[in-house]
Amino acid sequence: MSEKSEPGSSSNSDNQTYVLTAKERRRLALEQIDNAKFGWFHIRACLVSGIGFFTDAYDIFAINLASAMLGYVYWPNEGNKTPYNVDTAIKVSCSVGTVIGQLLFGYLADHVGRKRMYGVELMFMIVGTVGQSLVGNSFSTSFWAVITFWRLIVGLGIGGDYPLSSVITAEFATTKHRGAMMSAVFAMQGIGQVAAGLVALVTTAAFKSAIQHDQHYLDYVWRIVIGVGAIPALGALYSRLTIPETPRYALDIEQNMDKVNQTLEATGGDTTNGHYNPNDDEPVVPKASWADFRRHFGKWKYGKVLFGTAYSWFALDVAWYGLGLNNSIILREIGFAGGNDPFDAVFKTCIGNIIINLLGSVPGYWISVFTIDKMGRKTIQIMGFIVLTCMFVILGFGYHAIISTSTVLFIVLFTITQIFFNWGPNTTTFVVPGECFPTRYRSTAHGISAASGKMGSIVAQIGFGLLKDIGGSNAWINHLLQIFAFFMMTGIFSSLLINETKGKSLEQLSEEGEEEEIVRSNQIAPINENVNKSNY
Repeated sequence: MSEKSEPGSSSNSDNQTYVLTAKERRRLALEQIDNAKFGWFHIRACLVSGIGFFTDAYDIFAINLASAMLGYVYWPNEGNKTPYNVDTAIKVSCSVGTVIGQLLFGYLADHVGRKRMYGVELMFMIVGTVGQSLVGNSFSTSFWAVITFWRLIVGLGIGGDYPLSSVITAEFATTKHRGAMMSAVFAMQGIGQVAAGLVALVTTAAFKSAIQHDQHYLDYVWRIVIGVGAIPALGALYSRLTIPETPRYALDIEQNMDKVNQTLEATGGDTTNGHYNPNDDEPVVPKASWADFRRHFGKWKYGKVLFGTAYSWFALDVAWYGLGLNNSIILREIGFAGGNDPFDAVFKTCIGNIIINLLGSVPGYWISVFTIDKMGRKTIQIMGFIVLTCMFVILGFGYHAIISTSTVLFIVLFTITQIFFNWGPNTTTFVVPGECFPTRYRSTAHGISAASGKMGSIVAQIGFGLLKDIGGSNAWINHLLQIFAFFMMTGIFSSLLINETKGKSLEQLSEEGEEEEIVRSNQIAPINENVNKSNY
């Protein structure tokens, strides 16, 4: 009787059949995804996700410009200014909707699936955008109350885009390029802001003679500017609805190897990793539940990371949105505030805001894209918070001296601050939560972190908007900048709680398969395909 050959012995054929456990099949599939060659599939994933952030930023920035136009149309007898309570309601309603959307869609993406929810958030944005662009005044309804409602709907969609786009990009990405891919998606915000300014600029110019004849023609302009925001969302809707389920969700939650193979085929991977069926093996990782959520994040090792990502985002957004209060000062100093007539005033505002974004905001985003996988997320975040702390200390305590001495110096300092916001925590607070949590809670935890950040923006929009005029118009700005310095300093310490995610797989970062008990991990399951030993 011949002896039985050991696996891998020279007497065996080169292509042996191995019996793989669930854990081994999972590892082999994820290794191929993590090490895949960067190609069109990854570029497409970035574009599909990025168009959502383009739309988000376009809509948020467009309403700032539209709010200025509304004053000329609906409140001409009040100095052509939109009343503070109306302006605040229109802007904050979107932020409130965003908080709800971040929490809701974050939860649903973990429990229903990334693919099922992706595209739904765009539908909210499209319907809300069209709705607000068609709002009219009537005897029974207030114009600003109705537009506030539609802004809330838009906010729901914008909120949903945060966890979905971050997590989907992360779960499709290769380990080597994951940071750049996620940063590129987020960087589309800068492009969206500039696009909103350009559309407003062109539309205003197109109505020049009409506006100079009657300022009420600005009613056409703001509706067109807002409505155009639905076009990119409509263009991306089909791609989002047809995007495949992410391999991590398909593997760990649905345990569907056929869906994983779709990604492997698209990225040039080997799909012969065996049949992975829930009837063959017990789950490799526990199922999501509130009890498991509390158990997992109840451990300081994991809970501190969630606190670190959530608070860092909160601290960032307090100052990020608060810094926008300085825009009117910058516009005035560079000669793009006010005008001889409504057309001139609106036209200058559009140009000035484009300049502000191009000065520091857009460059900062793209510096992050090209450096994040080299420098690391934690390094960039802490560096950004340190620089921002210093900048706000300088701007806050030297505000009046700087303004009275040199306008150019103030603009330079403002620009440096903008750069280090985006080449710093504004980008990394979006990236890190999409990487460091386990698959079953990745979207939920990202939603919690993002919602925490948006709460910071609400604090800035409501609270600081009132404080800045204590003692006169913009008289308290210097004290606000000092408060921002404090929040940036606290962001340094909260950033110490997060882990560096550069160069590590999502499974290494979340410790899936190590921290969790693998149920029946050594159970032998049937395999329908041959696996080459070189892959084993």
